[in-house]
Amino acid sequence: MASLEPQQVYLLWHTHELEDGESDEKLLGVYSTEERATRRIASAMELPGFRESPGDFAVARYVVDRDQWAEGFVTS
Repeated sequence: MASLEPQQVYLLWHTHELEDGESDEKLLGVYSTEERATRRIASAMELPGFRESPGDFAVARYVVDRDQWAEGFVTS
């Protein structure tokens, strides 16, 4: 059996800091290529809210079927 390359996807986030210090995170989509995610940024920047905060977009690459947050977390 041939070894398969891990499948990757690209998550497009927009995270906007609110006046009270909280953040408002929106997942705009999951894309098969970084180029598609970048094209989505261009179209989202034509929309209200997004165009006023163009620096708040982030593309994150994830490998499919790989655990995230494997260490758990602690709340205070």
